[in-house]
Amino acid sequence: MAASALVGVLVGLPVAPARPFIPLRSEIIENFGPASSRTGFGSLQFLGGLQYSSSDNRLGGVSSIRFRPNGREFVAVLDTGDWMTGTIVRDGDGRLAGISDLSIAPMLDRSGKPAPKAEMDAEGLAVRPGELIVSYERRHRVAVYPDPGFLTASPKAIDTVIPRQELRSNGGIEALAAAPVHSTLKGAVVAVAEKSIDADGNLFAAVLDGPLKGIFKVAKDEPWAVTDGAFLPDGDLLLLERRFSFTGGVGMRIRRIEGDTIRPGAVVAGEVLIEAGMGAEIDNMEGLEVIEGPRGETRIILVSDDNRSFLQRNLMLEFRLTQ
Repeated sequence: MAASALVGVLVGLPVAPARPFIPLRSEIIENFGPASSRTGFGSLQFLGGLQYSSSDNRLGGVSSIRFRPNGREFVAVLDTGDWMTGTIVRDGDGRLAGISDLSIAPMLDRSGKPAPKAEMDAEGLAVRPGELIVSYERRHRVAVYPDPGFLTASPKAIDTVIPRQELRSNGGIEALAAAPVHSTLKGAVVAVAEKSIDADGNLFAAVLDGPLKGIFKVAKDEPWAVTDGAFLPDGDLLLLERRFSFTGGVGMRIRRIEGDTIRPGAVVAGEVLIEAGMGAEIDNMEGLEVIEGPRGETRIILVSDDNRSFLQRNLMLEFRLTQ
């Protein structure tokens, strides 16, 4: 249940030119389960979370989030074709307490101008030194922005590897993640489709560059759909998935794919680390990130997409990987 802890901030990232600050209201989420002090859920331990909102109607539709090496500052993409940047705030015990430095700015297309959602439906985000790599639905593509400088730069297109005719209109490349440089994938970017399947019912996926560039598949498990992914320090890939039905409501789960199994021609599946339904503090969970905790432990950040509906919420949840 959400406890009443109000955090009001008016903030903006220290970049030029200065952008308007976003007023933000946050409530702390103390328990992941219903009115319970239980913290263990599958292979994860719940550490805390936030529910946040703003009077600025640009906030919402968060598709993917990536943290900077300091573990505090982040950059996210919205499905409206906007960047969202900010900084998480922690309390004395190291738990999520709020978000500061929140700012939203439009992405620029290849002509150097903002474009409508139909052209800039951003879904996936990967970060490598000097690069922010974004995947888009509707007009399927993957583009690279310079980092820093992404706020005022035009992107360069890169090979999607997956044939565009195989990507469904509202189920294209949803997960985009950069592998560790020391892993088998040597820092390559991996893409996984949300609903685009082959003749055997497996999801299209691809290594977009590097020595193992090529198409592989992820076993699809109905009714789950992939929404994001991120690599663990050891090179394994975490995939966030969601489900929805009018009878069962929303659900989320995380799968762990062994990094050494990702190669052209492979079909990978992985083990389920956590699964949660309507009884937990979840919503339309859309983004997943892996960060390092203060004692070197692996932490997982999940964010939701509220679809700009008063019936849904913007959430940020944090877990520790326990096994």
